Amino acid sequence: MVTIFHNPNCATSRNTLALIQNSGVEPEIVLYLEVPPSKEKLKKLINDMAVPVRDVLREKGTPYTELDLVNPKWSDEDLLGFMVAHPILINRPIVVTRLGTKLCRPSELVLDILANPQSGAFSKEDGEPVINAKGVRV
Repeated sequence: MVTIFHNPNCATSRNTLALIQNSGVEPEIVLYLEVPPSKEKLKKLINDMAVPVRDVLREKGTPYTELDLVNPKWSDEDLLGFMVAHPILINRPIVVTRLGTKLCRPSELVLDILANPQSGAFSKEDGEPVINAKGVRV
């Protein structure tokens, strides 16, 4: 089972989803902007990634600046609360597989946690090759 916390308006998220599908897997797609994870679920995802909460905050195109989230006064619990209240603050895509949980920026990081090999050539939306015709990472 593979789950992707996905934003279909994000090219990185679309590329990550396509790489998952190129491995022959149809993942569970969580449209986290429509159905945000609970604070507990978000905390578990971040713990499973073994990264600081701040590493999962997205700045571009979000209320990050308006909320003064750069300010070190905010605790991890505070930041999690902001992300639940404003899911656009959650950086994406986050992918969960049996091999691990990872923030897949850039999209090819998903290859590190996919159990199945790639089934064929793959290039990102911008044309950058990621997988060659033999299914091998470029």
